[in-house]
Amino acid sequence: MNVAAFWLLAFMLTAYVILDGYDLGIGMITPFVARSDEERLASMRSIGPFWGGNEVWLIATGAVLFALFPQAYASSFSGFYLPFMVVLWLLMFRGVSLELRTHFPSRIWHEFWDACFFLASVLLVLFFGIALGNMLRGLPLNASGFFLGTFAFLLNPYALMVAVFAIAALALHGAAFLMLRLDGPPSDRARHAFSRMWGAVAALYLIVTVWTLFLRGEFAGARPFVVAMVLLSFAALVAIHVARSRRNDRSTFFASAAFLATLFAAAAGTMFPYLLPSYANGVSGISIYSATPSLVTLVFTVAGLMLLTAYSAIVLRRLAARIRV
Repeated sequence: MNVAAFWLLAFMLTAYVILDGYDLGIGMITPFVARSDEERLASMRSIGPFWGGNEVWLIATGAVLFALFPQAYASSFSGFYLPFMVVLWLLMFRGVSLELRTHFPSRIWHEFWDACFFLASVLLVLFFGIALGNMLRGLPLNASGFFLGTFAFLLNPYALMVAVFAIAALALHGAAFLMLRLDGPPSDRARHAFSRMWGAVAALYLIVTVWTLFLRGEFAGARPFVVAMVLLSFAALVAIHVARSRRNDRSTFFASAAFLATLFAAAAGTMFPYLLPSYANGVSGISIYSATPSLVTLVFTVAGLMLLTAYSAIVLRRLAARIRV
């Protein structure tokens, strides 16, 4: 049951990254592919029906972590308290910029909210990437599982490299979604930018993968599952390039989603069985076996997850038409 709860959390976090990832990616690339006020509005409209529902996956992941592994929830929120508060404000600014942009007829206000949308998207991915990098690297925890480090400790070179890779990968994912949703000049520019970004993502992927294996190779390299996910992520990265060269926008987007999914599966396999690995030796920390989740809680979580998945699928299917600029 502990293992099932761990992979349930990994699935929910992966679903959030794939779904809200294209929202964040579009926020990061909009200033570069949408040049007029009308084009920027169309870019935001492309995620308008989805962004609120996509963020539900993040809220649900936090709630499930609290319900299944309360010690890991307490330690992570105490250790990442300042970053979490910043993330909360960034999420609010991002939502406000999306909702209020069309409420003001002034072009100055439009540009202000567009800038807020861009900065909030970039900083959100930056903070999420730093958090993921530190979870892979390990956190300074005492014997009771309490965080002993500082915010400066979190800004280490490995975590910053993971954050840069996250920005590039989600920008690529956002461009793939924009190509799928828009017709017109912004979509054409997104295709042009996509071809350039793919090379940067591939280079960063190799750097982060080798660095991660160097840090945690004695665990990850010995696990066939992690090796398989690394190989599948590389295959998905190649599939992105092939689908783009064939101008198949749907296949490009799904290949990008597969790339993100396999990356997070490899990250989860590297951390297993620890929810929060310790930085001291990498083989201690808060384990999934430190507490046994309630069976009732797990059943209700799976039922709610099925409803959330079905709802997301229905919304995507009904509102997937292209937007003409």
